[in-house]
Formats: sequence, C-alpha cells, structure tokens
Amino acid sequence: MKNFKLPNTFVLLFAILVMIMVATWLVPGGKYETRLVDGKQMVDPASFHLIASNPQGLDALMMAPIKGFVESALIIGFVLIVGGAFAVLQKTEAIDSLIKKIALAHASSPLVRASLIPLFVTMFSLGGATFGMNEEAIPFILIFIPLALALGYDSIVGVAIPFVGTQVGFAAAFLNPFNVGIAQGIAGVPLFSGIGYRLIVWSIATAVTVAFLMWYAARVKRDPSRSPTFALDNERRLEKVDTLQGFTGLSGRHQAVLWMFAATLGIMVFGVVKFNWFIEEIAALFLIMAIGVGIVGRLDSDEFVAAFTQGARDLIGTALVLALARATVILARDAHIIDTMLHALTPLVQSSSPVFAAHKMFLIQSVINFFIHSGSGQAALTMPIMAPLADLVGVTRQTAILAFQFGEFSTPMIPTSGITVGVLALARIPWLTWAKWMIPLQLAYLVLALVLLVPPSLMAWQ
Repeated sequence: MKNFKLPNTFVLLFAILVMIMVATWLVPGGKYETRLVDGKQMVDPASFHLIASNPQGLDALMMAPIKGFVESALIIGFVLIVGGAFAVLQKTEAIDSLIKKIALAHASSPLVRASLIPLFVTMFSLGGATFGMNEEAIPFILIFIPLALALGYDSIVGVAIPFVGTQVGFAAAFLNPFNVGIAQGIAGVPLFSGIGYRLIVWSIATAVTVAFLMWYAARVKRDPSRSPTFALDNERRLEKVDTLQGFTGLSGRHQAVLWMFAATLGIMVFGVVKFNWFIEEIAALFLIMAIGVGIVGRLDSDEFVAAFTQGARDLIGTALVLALARATVILARDAHIIDTMLHALTPLVQSSSPVFAAHKMFLIQSVINFFIHSGSGQAALTMPIMAPLADLVGVTRQTAILAFQFGEFSTPMIPTSGITVGVLALARIPWLTWAKWMIPLQLAYLVLALVLLVPPSLMAWQ
C-alpha cells in the first residue's frame, strides 16, 4: 500500500467514460416520463418502461469530450471568468494584508488574542463559502504556523486555521459558485436559492470547527509535549522565521478593494433573490468587480490582464473536468440508458423516510469525493443523476445538492486530495500524523451532516 497511488481525476473520468461506452452495449434502454409540477419538469416514478437502446462505439467515445465542452460552455465560461476575477482580487494583496493586520493586532490586544482562532477560522470559512477559497489557502500556511507557535500552540493549529477553515466553508457553502452554483444550475434549481438554511448550516459547521480547534489549542498550550508535532515545532522555534516582518498595516487602497469585494457579494445576493439572476448575470457582476478592483488596486493594464488570464488558466483543468464529466452524461443519454441506471439506483437510495434517502445520498457522495475532488467536477458528474434520482425517492433537489456538498467534509483528511497532500508537504507534517489528529473532527462532521440533512428532508426544502 506504501506505493499505491490513485490515478488523477482526468484518468478516472476517462475510465468512467470507457466503462459507460461498454455499458451502452450491455444495459437495456429505458425511459421515465416527466410531468410539469410547479413549472418544473419532474420525473414520474411510476412511468419507467424499456425502450430500444443505442449502443455507442469508439467514434462516439472520442467525440463525447468535445460535445461535453459545448454543452457545458456556459458553466465553463462562468468558472473561467470568476477564476480570473478572484485572481485580480488576490493580486491586489488586500486579503493577505487584512489577515496580516489581524495577526499583528494580537500582540497589543488581549481580546484579539482570545478571539484569534474564532476570527481567523470564520474568515477562511467565509472565503470557502462565498468565493470557493480552496488552494488559495496554501500560502497562508507559511504565515499561520509561525503565528501559532508564537502564541504557544503547535504546527497543527497553524495548518488547521487556514486549511480546515476553508474546507469546512467550502463543504457548507452558501454562495460558492464552484459547487453550490454549478450544482443548482445543473439540477434546474434557482441559483443560490435556499440561502437561509445554508447560512444556518455554515454557521453550525464553522462553530463546531472553532470549538474543536480552541479545545485542542488550549490543551497543547497547557502541555506542548502532547502535540503530535512536538519535535518538529521545537526545530521550527529555533528557525523562528518572521513572515510578518516589514508589514505596516492595511492601506487605504486595500480597504477600498475589500469594501468593493463585500459590495459585490451583497449585490449578488440581492440580484439572485430579487431578480432571479443566473450564471450570465453573476459572471458579468464578477467581471465588473475585477475591473473595479483592478482600478482601485492600482494595477496597470499588463498586471490586470496577466492576473486575470492566470486565474482563468489555473481553472483550465476544472473546465476540462466539467467537459469530461458532461461527456459521460452525453454517452449515457445518447444510448438511452440514463433512466435505466436511475431505475437500478432507486432501490439502493430509496427508504421508508426521505431522511434516510438523503443520508444514503450523502454517503455515496462521500465515497465519490475520495476519487474526484473538484467540487465543480463532482457536481457535473453526479447531479445529472442525483437530481432526477431525488425526484424518484421523495427527496427535494435542494436537499440532494446539500448532500452533495456534505460529501466534501472528508477532503481535509483523505490522502487522494491534492490540496491536502500539498498543504501537509509544505507544513512537513506526515499524513498519518495529521489523519490521526483529524479523526475526532471527521466524526463530528459525519454526525453533523447526518443531523443537518434531517430538517430539509422533513420540510421538503425547496
């Protein structure tokens, strides 16, 4: 097992594509009838019947990715524009400066010292929940490890604040365009609808994370030898690198950029709720934000274009994952076997209560997350199946999307996640050491997900 390595997401998706091509020759065609309910096409669970299948050959297999790209063009364009916009925001260094300012404040304020962990975890969680902060947390490891050691904590606290903070926010997101937005768009649910309950979910998940980290930090501060990284931390204290040296504070320019970012999020929420904005309007809003932030942040045209294109370039992999994931749906759809697969999956998910059906969906998504870590890629791969499956088992599509999100609670622990491996490599913490530390928190997330899926299942959350 030491040398065991899973193939990357592209290889896995192409392997799934090949398996679906083979399945088109083995699985009979089938069809569910749909009916209009409250203006939405819903699957009629009693209408399944067999029809002639249409097996797909090698030519269809090789053409499916480009067809997937075409059919996912709107979502792919949205992802690239939003990625470019946030890269411009990062280029201004306003967010970095805000975090450094708060980090410096702990020296002069007992209140800040007491609230440092709650404040920073909430900030990073908010980043994950709103603009999909994920890999962007990696550089902050170099800031928070020495900060945690200076406060008498350990390297694990320094890693957990930015890393676990962003990941719990990502999994419990309420405005994240890369998982909530894409999943709702694919499922035919109004974009960023259900924000009220999602805000409750995010608040509870973040509070649980904060409480666990504060308990652990206090325990390590009382007895540093109980830290799993005690020896490593002693070495680091000898190195004592000050990553905040030379920082003079939050400039007026940075403040203006942060206010513009906050205003963009506020306008987006208003537009979605009041005017039913969808992908096109939100992409346009983020493009306007990027231009405004570039001007206020005093980026010249070359810096702006370089940052925007780099941000979009960083998400080319996500765009290709979206296209490949859509290709799997296209192959199965053209072969008329999607409804047959739905019919076969229904008994596995169906339960006497929609609560248990939602729990099963969450567990299935957790397994998928072990192999495919892209939130947008998972949404593109699973929501075309899970959304109509939710109709069949009596779970609302909104609840199915929440179950999909909760599957990502496992990301901070699983060794197949690129960001997890990258963060631990940067922190020089062995994965096994980290995994042992994460077990209690992962169990808390598991219980939390099962509990938080109960209310939307019982109240038929739309």
